[in-house]
Amino acid sequence: MADIDLTPSAAARVAAIAAKQGKPAILRLAVEGGGCSGFQYRFGLADAVETGDLTAERDGVTLVVDDVSIDLVRGAAVDFVSDLGGAAFKVTNPNATAGCGCGTSFSI
Repeated sequence: MADIDLTPSAAARVAAIAAKQGKPAILRLAVEGGGCSGFQYRFGLADAVETGDLTAERDGVTLVVDDVSIDLVRGAAVDFVSDLGGAAFKVTNPNATAGCGCGTSFSI
């Protein structure tokens, strides 16, 4: 099993956002305490890969996860979905035992 994966849809969206903002195509996923289920996902463009980051690459886009967060998302896939509720990055996390309705927080 891969440590973390980035879907083609997510890679395409990161590339588009990065190009529009003139930044490198690097998406950082971090896990923080809080949220309605205990932990919450945080996404943002990064300027560079930092020491200790775990990376996954697809179609010229890099997904980075810090060495603390990876234990909570190991085996997960980051996707970009668009539906009637809106468009957002979504994490399919095999470690999560529960999640909230909005999909941004989870518990283990």
